[in-house]
Amino acid sequence: MSTGAAGGGGGGGDNKLYVLLVGAAFLGGGVYAYQTVRGDKQRYQDRLTEIASRPNKAAAGQPSAYIQSEAPAVEATETEEVHEQVSEPQAAPAAEESSPPAPAVEESSPPAPAVEESSPPAPAAEESSPPTPATEEPAPSETTELPPAVDSAPSPAKFPSHAPYLLIGGGTASFAAARSIRARDPGARVLIVTEEPDLPYMRPPLSKELWFSDDPSVTDTLRFKQWNGKERSIYFQPPSFYISPEELDSAENGGVAVLTGKKVVHMDVRGNKVQLNDDTEISYDKCLIATGGVPRNLQVIERAGDEVMERTSLFRKIEDFKALDKVSRNAKSITIIGGGFLGSELACALGRRSTESGLEVIQMFPERGNMGKVLPEYLSNWTTEKVKREGVKVVAEALVKAVTYKDDKVEIQLKDGRVVKTDHIVAAVGLEPSVDLAKSAGLEVDSDFGGYRVNAELQARSNIWVAGDAACFYDIRLGRRRVEHHDHAVVSGRLAGENMTGANKPYWHQSMFWSDLGPDVGYEAIGIVDSSLPTVGVFAKATAKDTPKAATEKSGTGIRSESETEAVAISPVASSTPAPTVEHHKDDYGKGVIFYLRDKVVVGIILWNVFNRMPIARKIIKDGEEHADLNEVAKLFNIHED
Repeated sequence: MSTGAAGGGGGGGDNKLYVLLVGAAFLGGGVYAYQTVRGDKQRYQDRLTEIASRPNKAAAGQPSAYIQSEAPAVEATETEEVHEQVSEPQAAPAAEESSPPAPAVEESSPPAPAVEESSPPAPAAEESSPPTPATEEPAPSETTELPPAVDSAPSPAKFPSHAPYLLIGGGTASFAAARSIRARDPGARVLIVTEEPDLPYMRPPLSKELWFSDDPSVTDTLRFKQWNGKERSIYFQPPSFYISPEELDSAENGGVAVLTGKKVVHMDVRGNKVQLNDDTEISYDKCLIATGGVPRNLQVIERAGDEVMERTSLFRKIEDFKALDKVSRNAKSITIIGGGFLGSELACALGRRSTESGLEVIQMFPERGNMGKVLPEYLSNWTTEKVKREGVKVVAEALVKAVTYKDDKVEIQLKDGRVVKTDHIVAAVGLEPSVDLAKSAGLEVDSDFGGYRVNAELQARSNIWVAGDAACFYDIRLGRRRVEHHDHAVVSGRLAGENMTGANKPYWHQSMFWSDLGPDVGYEAIGIVDSSLPTVGVFAKATAKDTPKAATEKSGTGIRSESETEAVAISPVASSTPAPTVEHHKDDYGKGVIFYLRDKVVVGIILWNVFNRMPIARKIIKDGEEHADLNEVAKLFNIHED
């Protein structure tokens, strides 16, 4: 009985123990489940935060999945200022509950599968969790702001520290040299440094065709119609032609890069390097100086005060064209001081515009007639009348004594007592060659002609050349000269580029220049054309084909020198037409040839409304022979057979 009684009591105790064990198991499971879920939630949030921070890491240039422990420290030093300014205001929301990052994860949902696919590297990211707060602090919304800030930081490093070919100046001479260098050395790396904000462009249309454009947006597009009706851009090449300066060192096939808005202020010839106006230094193997020149102003205007200076324009660059175009549309009167090429072209251009807008255009100069320093007197007088017919009021033999601003007008007082009142002045009185680098570079400036003094190969030093307006060169036919024309910039730039690649060629090709007084009258010239020299002129009656417009239609280019080739400068065949009369002194100078003589030798020739004959003129000057009868020489141009 005792056994049975003992067995019954033991069974009840086992039941109680079973209940307790089951209850404990349920309780423990619940606790375990709660902790597991909570832990998973925390790990899930940590994972979301880590994923959301990856764009910022990528923007800072780090691989998000393979970050090593020292990488965040590098980022912190490079972008510390960016994080202080951008990240801190949003750091608190990012550190709170996971609600701020959640929308960012939803927005970036497409990349989510990639994160899952790259799950093996995740432990590496988790192992580097101690330093991650520095990269995970920024909220996801900052990823749109951070890359620009980071990109803008290293901008000074975009300049190449070395350029095998360094061209100082961004004008026609530099571009011609760059093209010549690349032609002879296809893999050459060429760097052009220009103070202007624009890529290389041609200057002649600024005072010619652009003013005759029918496009009201021409100042923005800088596209114009040539006299032959074809449209063209003022720029030599589109931006796609060039490579960026930062690509110059790594470009496999080389290229031409342009560094705009930068000025070379110091030149170390011994160290073969230059210093820019922002203290950047660039070394070179060979260097071309093609800095051109700056327009002169009259001292009486510079001394007249700010009110006069504010109403005075100089003319050289794209900005000058845009500014004068704006003035011409608002002012009632514009006075151009200067009777040379530029002044006469601008006078005719603005004169054409005056017929539509009522603008008063005045041109004054100290000579007796227009282009008086270049043309013989009879032709200068004819040109003056031509300019008047274009709607321009001409004031000849005008020597400016003083300029003042009075009663909302600029008053120009002449030495003979005459007074001219106007709203705006355009000073077109010549060009001063830019020789600022002469002192630091130890280069010689010519005391007679100005400009850097170079030899017949355009060298100033063994590895320094000069071309364009700034070069005072030795012409093996005409002696030492300095020329300020487009074609000379092309010719001298091309020659300098060839010599920089080892050609060692002397300057013998005579550059030409041209000027158009609108689409109907134009002339081309070569050599020394100075009205103080003896001249012989031979003229004939002009036809419809004897105009700049017709010339461009025939040659296919508005820049007439571009159609020239040295190969066609062969011995011409004289015309069988009887010799024309020399020096027609009558009012009709339709077309003709003017010879300029020095010691009975032709040193200069002007082709007046005679086009596409420049190679013949070039050969006459190159031969340097005395001519007993210039009538026979005039036959070579066949002006009576057209």
